[in-house]
Amino acid sequence: MKNTLILQAMLKILNVAEKNDAAKSIAAILSKGTSRMRNGDSPYNKIYEFEYNLFNQKCLMVMTSVSGHLLSLEFPRQYKGWNTCDPVELFHANIERSCPENYQKIKQTLQREVRSCQKLVIWTDCDREGENIGFEIIEVCTAVRANLDIYRAIFSEITASSIARSIRELKRPNRLVSDAVEVRKELDLRIGAAFTRFQTLRLTKVFPNQLAENLISYGSCQFPTLGFVVERYKDRENFISEPFWKVVVWHEKDNQKVEFMWDRVRLFDYQVCEMFYNRLISNPNATVQSVTNKPKNKWRPVALDTIELEKSASRKLKISAKETMTIAEKLYTKGLISYPRTETNIFPKDFNLRGLIENQINDQHWGQFAQRIIDRPNPRNGTKSDQAHPPIHPTKYTNGLQGNEAKIYEFIVRQFLACCSADAKGSETTVSIDISNEKFSASGLMVLERNYLDVYPYEKWSDKEIPVFERGQVFVPKSIHLKEGKTEAPRLLTEADLISLMEKHGIGTDATHAEHIETIKERRYVNIEQNMFVPAELGLGLVEGYDSMGYAMSKPKLRSELEKDLQEICSGKKNKDQVLEAQIKAYEECFNDAKANVEKLDQALSKYYGRPALFVEDTSNIFPSILECSCKSNMVLRTKKDGKGFYLGCRGYPSCNNAIWFPSSIKQATATDEYCQNCHPKRVKKIRFKLERTAINFTIPADYTTCVVCDVQFREALELNMSQSRNNMSSTQSIHTNESTVRVSSNRSYSTSSQFQSRTQPQPALSVTNTDLSNDDDSNPIVCNCNEPAILLTVRKDGPNQGKQFYKCSKAQTQSPCDFFIWAEGAANTSVGTTPSRPVGNSNIGRSQQSSRNVTCNCNEEAKLLTVNKPGPNQGRKFFKCAQFSCDFFEWEDMPDSGSSPKDFSKRKSPKSHQKKNKSLSNEPKRRKCGNCGQEGHNRKNCPNE
Repeated sequence: MKNTLILQAMLKILNVAEKNDAAKSIAAILSKGTSRMRNGDSPYNKIYEFEYNLFNQKCLMVMTSVSGHLLSLEFPRQYKGWNTCDPVELFHANIERSCPENYQKIKQTLQREVRSCQKLVIWTDCDREGENIGFEIIEVCTAVRANLDIYRAIFSEITASSIARSIRELKRPNRLVSDAVEVRKELDLRIGAAFTRFQTLRLTKVFPNQLAENLISYGSCQFPTLGFVVERYKDRENFISEPFWKVVVWHEKDNQKVEFMWDRVRLFDYQVCEMFYNRLISNPNATVQSVTNKPKNKWRPVALDTIELEKSASRKLKISAKETMTIAEKLYTKGLISYPRTETNIFPKDFNLRGLIENQINDQHWGQFAQRIIDRPNPRNGTKSDQAHPPIHPTKYTNGLQGNEAKIYEFIVRQFLACCSADAKGSETTVSIDISNEKFSASGLMVLERNYLDVYPYEKWSDKEIPVFERGQVFVPKSIHLKEGKTEAPRLLTEADLISLMEKHGIGTDATHAEHIETIKERRYVNIEQNMFVPAELGLGLVEGYDSMGYAMSKPKLRSELEKDLQEICSGKKNKDQVLEAQIKAYEECFNDAKANVEKLDQALSKYYGRPALFVEDTSNIFPSILECSCKSNMVLRTKKDGKGFYLGCRGYPSCNNAIWFPSSIKQATATDEYCQNCHPKRVKKIRFKLERTAINFTIPADYTTCVVCDVQFREALELNMSQSRNNMSSTQSIHTNESTVRVSSNRSYSTSSQFQSRTQPQPALSVTNTDLSNDDDSNPIVCNCNEPAILLTVRKDGPNQGKQFYKCSKAQTQSPCDFFIWAEGAANTSVGTTPSRPVGNSNIGRSQQSSRNVTCNCNEEAKLLTVNKPGPNQGRKFFKCAQFSCDFFEWEDMPDSGSSPKDFSKRKSPKSHQKKNKSLSNEPKRRKCGNCGQEGHNRKNCPNE
C-alpha cells in the first residue's frame, strides 16, 4: 500500500518510441535492465515501466511504442468509389485524418496511459518521418490530456552513451519538419489518386486483353524514377555505333611485355589513321623521352551515408536497396549500428572513434586490423551533413548473425575500419616514347603499403610490372598494329546507377529511394535482366504518351522542385499552405491537359498492345461538381429520385445536408465545363438550364447558361431558394469571388456583384432537412442520434403493431447504439434526431410556448408549441404536438400545413374520451398503450422512446 502511494505521488512520464524493439532497448538502457514489462492493448507494442531521475526528481517512466505512422490521410466515403466522381475533384476534395482500424489498439493504449501522466517524451527516429510520427502521437495524446508538457529526445544510435546524452538534453518537437511531411503526404495522396484513377479507368478498358487486371498507378517520385530507366533504354536503342581505328605499340624487354598507348587515343577516319600507321612502320625507331616515378595513392572509402550504403550493397554484395534498408533498420533497433537513414558523411572531431574500433578487436577476421589502427584512427570525411545524424557505423560487436544480415553488418564494420585507416600507397612509373613524332606512353605500378585494402576486400589494387627504361634510350618495338573497334552503346542502369540519378536530381530522399524503385518493379513498369533495369511495354507506353502531350511528367523537374520547397518549409523560409497550393495548381494543370489529350496515351500504348478498343466513359454514377459547399466538400448536380427535377446536393451527405433545390419549371439542368469568371477561378461551374417558357419571367431565355451563385436576376426570376440546412458545421464560412462574397450560415445570404446590387435580395427560404432529401437522394434519408443513416425494420412480434415499419439505429449491440426510434409512417413529418412523440417531461423537448397562430391536432384540440432541446440539426427548432399526447399529430412551426392533421374534419380522429367510448362499444379487443409515450405495441419498460 505504501509503495502504491509513493508511485502515485511520483511525476509520471509517458515515453513513446517508433517501434517496440526500440522501446525495449531504450527502456533497458535507462533502467539498467530493471524495467518491468506489461501488455498493452496491442500484442505487438509492450509497455515497460521503471523509475528514473529526471527534471531533478524521481519519476515513473512508462515506455511504449507505435508501429510507424499512427494516423493516415484518406478521402471521405463519398470519394472512395472510383466511379463516383471525376478524378480532378480529388485535387480539392476534403481529406480526413484518422487512425486506421489495425492501429486502434495502439491508440487506445496511448490514450489510457497518458491520462495519468504529466509529461510526454517522443523517442521516434530523428528524421522527417520520425518527427511527423511524433506529432501524430502528440495529437492522439493531447486529445485526452490537453495540458501535457512535451519533449523530444534527439539520438542517432541506441547505445548507453547516446541515450543518456539525449535524455539529458531533451528538446521540443519541431513543427516545421512535421509540416513538410504533411505537405508531402497530402500531395502524394491527391496527385497519386487522381492520376491513378484516370489512367486505370481508361487504359484497362482501352486495352482490356493486356491491362484488365492492372492497377496503373502514378506517383510524383515513381514516374521520374521510371523516366530514368526509359531514357537510358532509349539512348541505348537509338545509339548508332561508329567504327574507329587506333595504333597500338607493343614491346618486350627482360621477359616483360608492355603496351604503349597512343596519345591520340583513336580516330574515326580510316584513311587518316592509316597515314599515321604507314609513317610509323616506315620509321619504327622509338626514343624514350621521359621516365617518371611518382607516388600513387588509392583512396580509402569515405564515411558511410545511406545512399552509399544502398549503392555499395547493390554493387558489391548483390543485395537490393530495399532489402539492405530493411536489414539495416533491424540492426539499428538491435543496437548493433547507428541510425541508417543519414545524409551525413562527416565524423565530428570529438566523436569517440577509438571506443567503436575497440569493440571489434576480438573478431577473428578483422580484429587484428582493428588493433593496428586503434591508437591512430584517421577517418576520411566527405562534404555532407544533415546536422542530425553521424555517418553509419557499428555500435556493438556481434558474431551471431546469419545470411544477408551478417553480410550487411560485416560490410558496415569493414567500411568503418577502412575509413578510419590510411590510403593504400604505391609508386607509379610512366614511360613516354616518340615514334616519327607520334607520342605513346605506358605505366607500371608497385604497391608499397596496402593499408585499408587489408580489411576491405571489396576493392583490388595490384602490382603492374613494367621493364626498366632510361631517358634517351632508342629501341625498335616488337610490333606496331592498326586496330579497328566500334563505339559501344551506354549500358542499361543498375540499381546503384538509378539511385545515383535519383540523388543527383532530388527525386525522393535517402529514406525513400529504395521504396520508389520497388514500386516500379511491383507495377511491372520495369523488368530486371542481369541486374539491369529494362522498361516493360507499359512503362515505355506511359512515358512516351505523356511526353507526346508536351508534359515531361517522367522528368524530375516537378518533383525536385517540391523537395526543395520541403527543405524550405523545414527551415522556415516557406509556408506549408503556399507550397501546397502552388504544387496542387501545377499538377492539376498537368492533369487537365492529360485528360484533354488522352488519345495520345492510347496511341503510345497501341505500338505495344495493338489497336485500342473504343472507349465509352461510364458517367452514370458520376455527379458533376458545381461549387464548393460550406463543409469544404463539393456540391454536385443531381436528379431527384422521381426524375422530375434537379437540385445541388453536398457530396458529403449524410454528414452534411446542404442542398439547393431547383423549381419544377426547370425541365433540364446540365453541368458545363465553363467556370464562372466572376466567381473564384475554377471553383464555380456554370449550369445550362432548359426552362418551361410559361412558368418564368420573359427576361430569362428558355435555354440559359449561367452561374447560380452570382446571377441574382436568374435566382429572383425563378424564386430560387439558396438557403441550406446544415449539420454540425461552423456558423459562418466564406467563399471569396472577384466581385462577390458568398456567405454560408444557417440562412445563407449573398452579397452580389455590382451590376445586381440595386435589386432586392432573394426571398427567405425554407430550411432543407433530411425529410427533403428522403424523396430525392439514393441514401437512407433518416439519420439517428449518432448522425448515421438509420435502418428500416418491421415489427414481427404478434400484436397491434405487427407488420408496421420503423427506423432504428443501425449499430450493432456491441457498438453501443443510440436510443433512436421512429415509426416509418411518421418519418416524413418528423425531424431526424428527435423523438417528438415523447411526453413534455422529456429533457430533449422544451416547455410549451405561445405561438402567433392556432394549430389543431388530430383530437380536434389546440396543439401545444414545443422546442427541440436535444443537440443536433434541429436543436432550437419549434414544433406543434398534441397537448395530451393522445394522437400522433406533429408539425414544424416554420412549415405550416406540413403536419399530420387531415384537412377534412370528417376524417379526423375523435377526441380521446370519444375514442374510448367507441372502443368500449365495439367488439375489438382492447389494445394496451405505453404509459410513457402513449403509443401501442409496447409497455413503459420496453418503450423505444425512453
